[in-house]
Amino acid sequence: MTDAAETELPRGVALAWGVAANPQRGPKREMSVERIVEAAVEIADAEGLAAVSMAAVAARLGYTPMSLYRYVTAKDDLVLLMQEEATGLPSEASRIAGSWRDRMQVLYREQVQRYLEHPWVLDVPITGSPTTPNSAAWMDAGLHALADTPLTHEERLSVMLLVTGHARWTGTVLAGYARVERERGVSDADITRTEDALYRRLITAEAYPDLRAAIDAGVFLDESDPFAFNLDRSLDGVAAYIAGVDKGRRAERAPWTGMDDADIADDKKFREARKAVRQAEKALRDARRGERQAAREARERRARQRGEK
Repeated sequence: MTDAAETELPRGVALAWGVAANPQRGPKREMSVERIVEAAVEIADAEGLAAVSMAAVAARLGYTPMSLYRYVTAKDDLVLLMQEEATGLPSEASRIAGSWRDRMQVLYREQVQRYLEHPWVLDVPITGSPTTPNSAAWMDAGLHALADTPLTHEERLSVMLLVTGHARWTGTVLAGYARVERERGVSDADITRTEDALYRRLITAEAYPDLRAAIDAGVFLDESDPFAFNLDRSLDGVAAYIAGVDKGRRAERAPWTGMDDADIADDKKFREARKAVRQAEKALRDARRGERQAAREARERRARQRGEK
């Protein structure tokens, strides 16, 4: 297996982590990777990802394309940095909300909101697992939400991907409708009524009996959230799986007595051991929070240093 320390970081990834070498020449204080990415995101938000080019970004900043290449050497690297900027960081609420399910739902809603704010992110090709700081923070938050469950690390990752997939699909559909609303100057209610009217005109009971029955029942005029329903049912399945795993593992721990943790909850040494575990888990969470804060501050210092050179 390749030693991680020997793996060469792609330029875009190195820029995202703040460990890439600074340009040796070119505009000093007036130009920075951060300004370039900010300008590119502004173009994408206004006109879509296809409108972003090194020339367009340079023109927006008042420089030549060659000036940009001293900082970001390829458009693919720029798109990676744009995606990192648009992704942002999950909120603290995703780490402190009640149950694992509450935390996963917070992450879902926040991811959907990011897609609505920057819909062009959905057009960025998926080429592999994310390896940038903000993407890693979302993954960490999802795994943290499940840290108190009996799931294995692999199972936690799978659940995180389940919720991420729900968020991406929801974002794809809602962003598409939002684009139609902007371009046609119509409301969501107008689109819904038009769709219902078209279905009622085109779908007959003879050709599509079940679909027609659903139309007559008003499914396309219903105001409930089908995406939230889908997520809830998926999480119901995860909860049922967790309950089964938890029960099976408790039985494995004490097969000779048939007892689980509830049966020994009043044992003093057991209570003390469980308390020590909770304290250690809290200390680990606090340490990780401190690590994330230190990383943010380090990146900010590095960015300021680059801007001063």
